Amino acid sequence: MSDNENPQEVIDKYRRKQRLLPFILGGAAALLVVVGIVFLVVWLVGGGGGQVSLFKTKTPTPTITSTPTEVPPTPTVTQTPTETLIPSPSATLTPSGPFEYTVKENDNCWDIAQQFEVDILLLLTINNFGNTCPINPGDTILIPAPNQEMPTETPIPTDLPRGTKIEYIVKSGDTLAGIASKLGSTVDDIIRETNLYNSRNDLPEITDVNSINAGDLLIVPVYIVTPTPTVVPSSTPRPTTPAAPTATATK
Repeated sequence: MSDNENPQEVIDKYRRKQRLLPFILGGAAALLVVVGIVFLVVWLVGGGGGQVSLFKTKTPTPTITSTPTEVPPTPTVTQTPTETLIPSPSATLTPSGPFEYTVKENDNCWDIAQQFEVDILLLLTINNFGNTCPINPGDTILIPAPNQEMPTETPIPTDLPRGTKIEYIVKSGDTLAGIASKLGSTVDDIIRETNLYNSRNDLPEITDVNSINAGDLLIVPVYIVTPTPTVVPSSTPRPTTPAAPTATATK
């Protein structure tokens, strides 16, 4: 206390200090608490390791570099030109048997045979032309089928039972009457049996006794008629001419 100070003033200052002391202590305590909290937070944020600094440098945030994902390329659709199919030629049906042909102007048997690639003799045979070609424009003739062969005479066994039905292939020059006579049959029986066979096999029937052609198939019941033997005139022996008398020389 200086000499100039009043004792009362000293007492007042002391009292003011006493009254301010709790506030100062409280403020210091609060400051310590705040500092402690700050240290605790910094320690927790820093993972609890290493030195704690109030002015800790901000840890740089790692930059995430995105790796580009490889995307497969989108396939490009290439348009393939549409293949144009060329239609194959239609198959031509090959006739299985003789077929009809209408004779045209200036036609002849040789040219017709060349046109259809058939044998000229076979063409003449199945039409019963013999060795001639009597055709005129508008006539209908038969054309042999490809690979058709000349008809051959059917061998007829001689020991067949009476009424046996056989298949007979007509050859050039045949007639129903001649076939019936040769095989001991009749024209009516041949026509009846052949038409029955043809109707079962969807073949044309015989409607005319003169309508058969070389190569036709006939059904013939054989030996149902006893063939009439042909009488051969007997030969008359000539009379023997007497021998001329022998001249005898007389002495």
